[in-house]
Amino acid sequence: MAVWAIGDIQGCHDELSRLIDKLGYDPARDTLWFCGDLVNRGGQSLEVLRLVKSLNERTVVTLGNHDLSLLAVSTRSEQDQARVNPELRAVLFAPDRNELLTWLRQRPLLHVDRGLGTMMVHAGLAPSWDVGRAESVAREIESRLRSNDHNRLLRQMFGNKPDTWSPRLQGMDRLRAGINVLTRMRYCDVRGRIAFQEKGMPGTQRPGTYPWFSVPGVVRRDLRIVCGHWSTLGRFAGLGVHAIDTGCVWGGALTAMRIDVEEPEFVVLKSDRPKPQGKDID
Repeated sequence: MAVWAIGDIQGCHDELSRLIDKLGYDPARDTLWFCGDLVNRGGQSLEVLRLVKSLNERTVVTLGNHDLSLLAVSTRSEQDQARVNPELRAVLFAPDRNELLTWLRQRPLLHVDRGLGTMMVHAGLAPSWDVGRAESVAREIESRLRSNDHNRLLRQMFGNKPDTWSPRLQGMDRLRAGINVLTRMRYCDVRGRIAFQEKGMPGTQRPGTYPWFSVPGVVRRDLRIVCGHWSTLGRFAGLGVHAIDTGCVWGGALTAMRIDVEEPEFVVLKSDRPKPQGKDID
């Protein structure tokens, strides 16, 4: 049995298929974890959703900001849905659209496997969160996403305020702050205020902001953290974190990390996609 975590797919179905073949994936014994952002930009989001959904019941997907954005668009009028990019329109107007979107909406924001000593999230954790707090925040949001009231959350969840998690937050502000941390954060200050505009590699950010995992005074976690979301960071290992978004959609690579072994193993599939010039990566 092997357990592999795979970085951001972003609609790169062909590369994902080749990587799965390269892993020698056996659905009868192996498990795949996906760090989120299954969709958008790669041109094959519908195919990616169908493929990942078809995998064995042990497959784990944590929701990313692009996945949540697709779900949010799905709550709009048909006319508004028809205005999004062709890749997402293919999902929104597919015959199996409702089945795919319902399945996606039921994915977690955080996955914890204490047997493997590992947790997975798309973006990051607030500096003050231990594992228990992170699980509590994620479960609260997931409960709303899976409820009959999910459309209200999906229509109001995006926005840069509040930019700091606090246990005193209530209502939609509380849910939005948790989503911002779990699916959008790269940099923050010592109080956990997210610097949304900072997207470059460490060292390019403005003074007073830090990668979320190296903020002074950050709470120690007793589990290894696997994450994606940050293609300019690339593959990173340190401070209890393994980041594996290696920018497949931007001409980088698609990376799988084996996590059921004492020392992580990596399998990398190089992308043939062109590298964009002068484009923000998120």
